[in-house]
Formats: sequence, C-alpha cells, structure tokens
Amino acid sequence: MTRLNAGCVQSLIIAAGLLSGTSAAVLAEENFSLDALIEAARKEPPITVYDSTGKIVDMAEAFSKKYGVQATGIKVSAAAQFEQIIREAQAGNVQGDVAMLTDTPATVAQLLPQGFLESWLPPDMAGKIPAEFQKPLAVTTNANVFAYNTEAHDSCPVTNIWQLTDPKWEGRFAMVDPLTKPNYADWFNQMETYGDEALKKAYEDYYGEPLKTEEASATAAFVKALAESGPLLTDGDDAVSEAVGASGQEDPFFGLLSSAKFRDNADSGYVLGLCKEMMPWVGWSYTKLALIAAGTDSPNAARLFVHYVLTREGIEPQMVDGKIPTNTEVKMPDDEPSGLMSVVDKVFGYNAASALDDWDSRQDWQDFWRVHYKR
Repeated sequence: MTRLNAGCVQSLIIAAGLLSGTSAAVLAEENFSLDALIEAARKEPPITVYDSTGKIVDMAEAFSKKYGVQATGIKVSAAAQFEQIIREAQAGNVQGDVAMLTDTPATVAQLLPQGFLESWLPPDMAGKIPAEFQKPLAVTTNANVFAYNTEAHDSCPVTNIWQLTDPKWEGRFAMVDPLTKPNYADWFNQMETYGDEALKKAYEDYYGEPLKTEEASATAAFVKALAESGPLLTDGDDAVSEAVGASGQEDPFFGLLSSAKFRDNADSGYVLGLCKEMMPWVGWSYTKLALIAAGTDSPNAARLFVHYVLTREGIEPQMVDGKIPTNTEVKMPDDEPSGLMSVVDKVFGYNAASALDDWDSRQDWQDFWRVHYKR
C-alpha cells in the first residue's frame, strides 16, 4: 500500500467530511476520494440505517458484503423515524446513523435546523444529482398515481382530475386519508404554489368555461369539491390497491395510490392499470431523503452508505417499486410494474424549495379537508 504524506492525509480527512466550515466543503469537492472513504469507514463501528421499506434490510446486507463495512437495515415507519431521531439525539445516544426519510417538510423544518441530521452530497455525485434534489439530499422520488381496474374498463374511465368531483364518481374514488398521511396535504400546497394555473386550464378544458370560485385558488376549489364528493379514505395504499384492483368487481373504485402497489398485479392477481390519459397530471411525487445523524460514531461509514444508495447497485431494490433515482445516470428497469416511466413527464414533481411553506400550511390544508369532507 502506498504511504501517504501528511498533506494527503489532511485532504482525505477533509474529503471524508471530518472537518467543518466553508473551506472544508470547498476542499472536499476538490479532494474527494471514494477509496479513502471506504478505508476510513472500515475502521469505524457498525452502522444502522432506518427506512420505511423492509427492503432496507437486504440493501444494508448487500452494502456490508460489498465494502466490508457492517450495516444493519431496520424498517421504521416515517412517523416513528421522526420520533426516534429526536429522542436519540436529545439523549446523546444515536442508534440510527442514516435515516431514509419521506417527510421532507418536517425534516427541513425541524430535524435539520435543530442539528439532529445532516445532509451530505458526495462530491463525485454532484454533477449527476439535479440541483433541486441536493439540499437536502434526496435519493429517490416516489410517485402516487391515478389507477383503474383494467378488467372492468378497456381504458381509463377518468381523463381529467376535475371529473373526480362529478356526481358520477361521488363515493367511488379511493385515496389515503390526508389526515393520516400528511404528504397529501403537502401535495395540496405544492399544487397551489406551482400548479394552480394548470388546474385552472384543466377545469376549462373539461367544462368548457373558466373556473369561477370564491375560494382563494383553483387548488382550494378542487380540494373542497373533492372532499365534498365523499371519497373512500383509507389508512394506507394497500386498501386502495384492493378497492381498485381486485379482480371480479362489477363496479370497482377509481383510485390514487403508490406506484409501488402495481406489484400487487403479480403478487395478488390484481388488475391495476395506470391512468396515462389523466390531465393535467397522471400523479404526483414526493422525495425520499438520505441523511446522516449528526451524533453518529461512524461518520465515514454513514457517508459511504449515502454514496451507495445513490448508485444503481444500491438503490435498485427500491426501483422495482417505482422509486425513481435522483441520479440521472441510473435508468429505471424496463419491467417496472406500473409503466410510470412512459409518462414520467406528466407526474407533478415535488419542489423542496417551498418545503417550509408546506410544513407551515400542512395543518391548514388538513383542517380545510376536514371541514369539507362528506362522510
């Protein structure tokens, strides 16, 4: 092995993220070495990785085998992760070294400002990850899409989002309850912030006249009308998948659910179809972050895992569930069950630039939904 001089050692320490400050960040960009990071990680204690999918167990095992750095993956729900991270940090007893989080607004509003977690972008990945996914670092975008029962319908029976507010679909649309899954409220706020004009156009395209409403926005008008139509609300995507996709139904629900549920077609014999014709969007997405616990005893191993999940090899187990890597060089597999990539440009994407506003507005949107929901 080549002996390193003092200057090289200093550069490698900086590259591994052990020094802080602006100058260190600049030097890290210039001097990053993956080999040095691997070597440093092997000298540290084992790490634990939290994620809301059970696939993190296999991902951590594959990481350990590849790098000789012991990692354990633990499935922890998004809400439970949030609570554990806070308690561990406050107790000075960090157990989760890396957190894979899907609640971007809460993370940006609370976990990052309080210094419980840190966002680290591997310097050699900077040119592969679009700027909107760098601060904080997102490793995938996860889509919720409109779906129908292909056994009951030759094509998607709904082609415009405003149709869901028509009497025909009253009580026949299934979705996760915005009061139990807050990223639905975030979706409302993102629509109002970035998609209000598209909603207005969709209304005019469908009804043949401009939207007239006393509400503050087209989004508010849509959310109110959707709530008043009394959709079937569930506590998770599994129930939506069954309501929409179960075979043998005479009058199945139309639904909005995670693209990951399209694997139920093979696993459960369901007949879910992606509504590719839906306007103005076929669905919406949110981001999954990969962040490092500020109090970890294994900062290099944690950084190495973050680097790993930005590669095809690292994130591939989640790609088959329709999770789209933020690394633009990693392409989705052709056999991804939902077929989302054929219409990915019609997915309403999440913009973390307004994550704080999403957080501040979350309760308002949930209250707005609660007031107007027709049980």
